[in-house]
Amino acid sequence: MNQSLTIKWLLTLLAAFLLLFSQSVKAACVDNVVLVHGNTGSPDDWDNTYELLLANGYTSSQIFRPSWGSSSAANNDHNGSEETPVNNAISNALATSCTGKIDVIGHSMGVTLAAQQIIKLNQASNVDAFVGIAGAYRGLWTCGTYPWNVWTATCGTYGLSISSPFLDWIYGKTIANRVYSIKSWIDQVVCGTGVCTVGGIHSSRIAGENATYTYNYGHFGLQTYTASLQYSLIQ
Repeated sequence: MNQSLTIKWLLTLLAAFLLLFSQSVKAACVDNVVLVHGNTGSPDDWDNTYELLLANGYTSSQIFRPSWGSSSAANNDHNGSEETPVNNAISNALATSCTGKIDVIGHSMGVTLAAQQIIKLNQASNVDAFVGIAGAYRGLWTCGTYPWNVWTATCGTYGLSISSPFLDWIYGKTIANRVYSIKSWIDQVVCGTGVCTVGGIHSSRIAGENATYTYNYGHFGLQTYTASLQYSLIQ
């Protein structure tokens, strides 16, 4: 009798363990996340966001941090070699996502580069949330207005001059089910001339976005110090 009770107790314990295990596996099934850094940045720029995701149950295999571009800011644009790492990261994130969807967070030029690749891959319907931080979705006054005073690739045809063919191409296109922007009125890059707006709208705002958030951080502080907001927006 005691042996029978012991076996029943062990079976009950095993069943409880399997139930808890199955629930934990289910809880761990979240959208893969792609974090796209800015011009001359690096994957490490996302350390605060990365660590927060890990602390909330994501695994390293669910977080993609592509490294793109050269060390020369003026030579980077949205055409050619800059595209490939981001394209691959988005494709791989989608291919391995247990939900079939992904979330994308971009900073600075990574915002427009990530948006471009989502559009090119025709995967907007599979991007649940897109968060653009300190992007120049409407262009940079420091780059001038296309095609005048365009001296570098970053400001050229595939760059961030106001009304460049590239920016006109991505503008208004669907990039996700939910879209958010995080901006600042003291952004040293987006507001580099002292003017943050293009056509009366802050350049970091994304056409069709669901909401926008403003902080008194500089261009890089917006990425570093808004990790909690970033996390909440992709839930």
